[in-house]
Amino acid sequence: MIQSLPCLHPNPGWTGADSHKASSSHPVSDTVGKHCILELYGCDSAKLDDEAFLRDTITAAAKRAGATLLNLISHRFEPQGVTGLALLAESHISIHTWPESGYAAVDVFTCGDHTMPERACEVLRRELNASKHKLSSFRRDTPTAIANAERQPVEIHSVELVPALAI
Repeated sequence: MIQSLPCLHPNPGWTGADSHKASSSHPVSDTVGKHCILELYGCDSAKLDDEAFLRDTITAAAKRAGATLLNLISHRFEPQGVTGLALLAESHISIHTWPESGYAAVDVFTCGDHTMPERACEVLRRELNASKHKLSSFRRDTPTAIANAERQPVEIHSVELVPALAI
């Protein structure tokens, strides 16, 4: 999938300012998204060390969550272990594996109300054959200062570069 930056919504999944009204008793209004922290134990060690398998599984997890995958990077360590990071239009999915322990640490954060990060966690739990897991999830509050405004990129000013001196 090829996307250009102008086609990306500045607030992915947001339906507009009406859904983010300020609360009079709390300094934040509604939520910007949901964050899941997943601990996977007793996983299939071969799968935890298989970079291609993990890339496919992360891609499937993003799709199942209803998220838009923008980029996926990964690295396999020697002698074992993989780290993967999926950049989503809605935020990210990351995984860090320890095949020697059958353990994986997963982080899924999605913005907006159209995504379901728990579904991504379920895909990862199931595909890695975790015998035990712990899922913690919480909502990320939206500060009132940005809740009712469309966020704009910061203007970057050009800087004149000074040539290096030859030594």
